[in-house]
Amino acid sequence: MNIQIFGNKKSQDTKKAERYFKERGIKFQAVDMKEKGISKGELQSVLSAVGDLEAMLDEKTKEQEAYQLIRYLAKEDKFAKLLEHPMVLKQPIVRNGKQATIGYCPEVWKTWD
Repeated sequence: MNIQIFGNKKSQDTKKAERYFKERGIKFQAVDMKEKGISKGELQSVLSAVGDLEAMLDEKTKEQEAYQLIRYLAKEDKFAKLLEHPMVLKQPIVRNGKQATIGYCPEVWKTWD
């Protein structure tokens, strides 16, 4: 497994996801989205796995202005704006190669090889 956890150090769900993998002895790479963001390729990979850009948006984000802007942009413009404002995405984003989840999803992670 090649696990990447994208989140924020202050996010409770991100902490829970990190603890989930630590308790099972599974190595992971933690990426603080507030500091480093998410690359275009990584976001595209997550979008391919999840399938819906709207489902990736966090309506409770502290960046409400960016959230409202992204919600009402044309579909082709949303992706670029998300790269500029990654904190609008639900957290944690957990990637395992081409597989990905949004939020705390241990029931899905159990099925990963």
